[in-house]
Amino acid sequence: MYKLKIISSSVREGRQGPFIAEWTEEQVIKNGSFSVEVIDLGGIDLPLSTEPNHPRAGKYEYGHTEKWSRIIEEADAFIFVVAEYNHSYPAPLKNALDYLAREWEYKPAGIVSYGGVSGGTRSAHDLTTSLSAMKIVPLLEAVNFPFFNKYFNDKTGKFQPGEISEKAAATMLKELVLWTKGLQGIREEKAKG
Repeated sequence: MYKLKIISSSVREGRQGPFIAEWTEEQVIKNGSFSVEVIDLGGIDLPLSTEPNHPRAGKYEYGHTEKWSRIIEEADAFIFVVAEYNHSYPAPLKNALDYLAREWEYKPAGIVSYGGVSGGTRSAHDLTTSLSAMKIVPLLEAVNFPFFNKYFNDKTGKFQPGEISEKAAATMLKELVLWTKGLQGIREEKAKG
């Protein structure tokens, strides 16, 4: 079974990302092709990177970087749950990405975005550019939640967007499985040197 990491990127107080990440995890479990772990950047609390060596060297001085490296290295695929801040994705995610280099390479990524009228699509677009530069393969298939607050159940507080969103997630996950299989072969070839 492939290892999938869902990364929830918003860290500010009162953030809704963890609830959307929880819904995303439920969709991954329904798919059945991945073991899944949700990573909340608000819980990891990575400081701004001050590592003295370039991430490509893989020589880390700080324990939090080594721990982050292990978490990302073991993943076969990712789903990024991203809010939209000022037409882009949150700074803590940029920081988390920039900590590492080789650990991200040749792995596919789905994006679940949320926001106002745009549904976070501008943040997803900017994130796609950054991921591509890091040799992460972002999928075209994505899930977007415009006016995401309307999907919270008033009684339970649970994020419940409905059937259309579930179908979008199923389509994204189907593609994610295909790309995970294909890119695993590339990573194995790369490891041979």
